[in-house]
Amino acid sequence: MKKTMMAAMLAMSCAAGFMLVQAPAQAQAQDYPSRPVRLVVPFGGGTSTDITARILGEAMAKKLGQPFVVENKAGAGGAIGTDYVAKSRGDGYTLTFGTVGTLAINKALYRNLPYDPGKDFAYLAMPGYTPTLLVVRADAPYKTLAELVAYARANPDKLSFGSAGSGTSGHLAGELLKSMAGISMTHVPFKEGGQALTAVLGGQVDFMFYHPVAVLPYLKAHKLRALAVSSQQRSVSAPEVPTVAESGYPGFDLTAWFMLAGPAGLDDEVRKRLAGAMQAVMQEPGVQKKLAEQGLEIARLDTAQLPRFVNGEIQKWTAVVKRSNAQVD
Repeated sequence: MKKTMMAAMLAMSCAAGFMLVQAPAQAQAQDYPSRPVRLVVPFGGGTSTDITARILGEAMAKKLGQPFVVENKAGAGGAIGTDYVAKSRGDGYTLTFGTVGTLAINKALYRNLPYDPGKDFAYLAMPGYTPTLLVVRADAPYKTLAELVAYARANPDKLSFGSAGSGTSGHLAGELLKSMAGISMTHVPFKEGGQALTAVLGGQVDFMFYHPVAVLPYLKAHKLRALAVSSQQRSVSAPEVPTVAESGYPGFDLTAWFMLAGPAGLDDEVRKRLAGAMQAVMQEPGVQKKLAEQGLEIARLDTAQLPRFVNGEIQKWTAVVKRSNAQVD
């Protein structure tokens, strides 16, 4: 009898202890956020990822009542900053503003990637995506994608294309074009996309795939010409430019997307609060206007669809990386 009573008392004590542990955690989740949130951008300041993160971080701060402090942790194709968040506490105070590169391409590109995008993150919201435009100098001899491909076929390895670095979406878009068109061209990686764009304008490289927001001023000034867009649908920013698929390569579909994510152990209540806040700010006309000015096209995926989307992107880009023979140690 005494043993039975002692066992019951011990069980009650354990349950009470569990409730005492759980109560502060639940209270913290309900009060979230009670201090500034760190939003890690795994690229340098002034990049399209950085600018987009700051627009959304400002809107999220107004919505949730605490600052969203953007912190740039660049390096290794975004792997350094992304890994930092993957290994952070799942309390919602350290998030990443990820990209197709950090959360899909890097999985196949890096032999020793320190994180697994398919397992190490809680995906909260996909604000949108941007296609890339294949641009050449305005005085280039080719005025269509077909003419560029014909020139490359007649002059193997004479054409060069720039990118923001090995394994970036611009690099792999060029490699996929090489593969699908059966041509040989030289890839010239730069440290930043802006450097590659300067090289195209200066004639050091022949073309590149780059974000509309960066190239539209040069298209309007007749310094560049756009031959094709990398997405399956035409770009809202440049609807007159045909897609690569329309230009003779059906199935060509590459876009750069952004994703708000936290560590895999993120508290469920915090996750719901963050996802709901992002969905709300994405409906604000002022936010939509600012994002449109950056060339971002709004995504239509809810939070429940994001893990499947990311895994599908990992599979797609793995195939592209293998086809291009691109890999980084």
